[in-house]
Amino acid sequence: MNLAKTLKAAALCGLAAAACSCSTAPAGPEKKAEAPKAPVTSVKNTVHLQLPPAIYAVPGVESCIYFDNVVNVINPDNFVFDITCSKGRNDQKRWRYVPAKTDKGTFPLKLRVYSCRGLEAEGETTVIVTPAEAGAGKNPAILVIGDSLTAAGIYPTRIEALMKANGHPQVKMLGLRGTKGRHEGYGGWRWDTFIKKTQPSALKPGQQFNPRMGASPFIIDGKFSLAGYLKKHFGGRVPDFITLQLGVNDVFGANDENLEARIKVILENADNLISALRKDAPDAVIGVGLVTPGAKTQDAFGSNYACGQTRWQYKKNQHALNAAMLKKFADYPDKKVFIVPSSVNLDCENNFPARNDFVSGTGDANKNRISRQSNGVHPAVAGYNQMGDTFFCWIKYHLAK
Repeated sequence: MNLAKTLKAAALCGLAAAACSCSTAPAGPEKKAEAPKAPVTSVKNTVHLQLPPAIYAVPGVESCIYFDNVVNVINPDNFVFDITCSKGRNDQKRWRYVPAKTDKGTFPLKLRVYSCRGLEAEGETTVIVTPAEAGAGKNPAILVIGDSLTAAGIYPTRIEALMKANGHPQVKMLGLRGTKGRHEGYGGWRWDTFIKKTQPSALKPGQQFNPRMGASPFIIDGKFSLAGYLKKHFGGRVPDFITLQLGVNDVFGANDENLEARIKVILENADNLISALRKDAPDAVIGVGLVTPGAKTQDAFGSNYACGQTRWQYKKNQHALNAAMLKKFADYPDKKVFIVPSSVNLDCENNFPARNDFVSGTGDANKNRISRQSNGVHPAVAGYNQMGDTFFCWIKYHLAK
């Protein structure tokens, strides 16, 4: 380690070593394949670093790696994150890059993580910059599938707006939900819900119907049929791209004892849904989004789940599932299935909902107010837009191929 690196590490020596890390996430694969299909995840000591196989970027659109999102540690402030890359800038809490119009091509990026003990972990990925005009004139059909993050409709709308502004004015968003950025997003749904939910849920007295209570839109005549769905609603138009943003509901309630078994089932369900979609969309490029991290603070989880879930347990669950997904899809039999790094470019500190609360009680003890995050897993509009940016850059990369 050179002197600069030593000084960076030494600056942290006053921090408690016990806060450095604690993780049950499986290690990434040892063998490195060609980008962007294979992840590079290096684990040393107790810090688990989790980088996606590629970071996709387009001029004028910000792409980031938020450091808290790629390490499974309780407090990232106890660590130094050192980026080596010819592009972007190494900030305190993120690597940030907005490509210039002249930027294009691939650029290696290396991330080293230091604590007071020295180098804890290091890993590599590839930054891929696609020109904004790449694929201009192509007007693909895009089918966006997901849970409540998709049901909010914000990131699908962002995808559509960016596509139309960058050479694809007639892009077709397939889906029965939403107005702009149409999609198939349903709150609470899991990987297997889209295949197994053949009947609507029964309404209780006085209960209003919610789309999440309906049968899967892909169930036609009692069976899963993407072809039937497309014929019924879109004149048989087959999607060029299918994106899948699922996993939060599948892994949310897991604990350290059942997490491994739960992940095994999740990956089996992912296989089943991907295979069912592939049957009727043989040429579609399928993007599997990594499971998104939760809000920065426990306040957000307390607001939603009382004492039912902690941020740390969800982070362990999410991180472990993503590690398994990175390993699985690195050498997936279907070579038109790719990882989308949707867990990386999301500011969990500033782009999640928050509200002003009294410091204590209802103001009788202390009338001062403080901002506290108020939603554990659902971003604010700015966070959803970051998700849309990530999917857009990924689509642009494939349109340019």
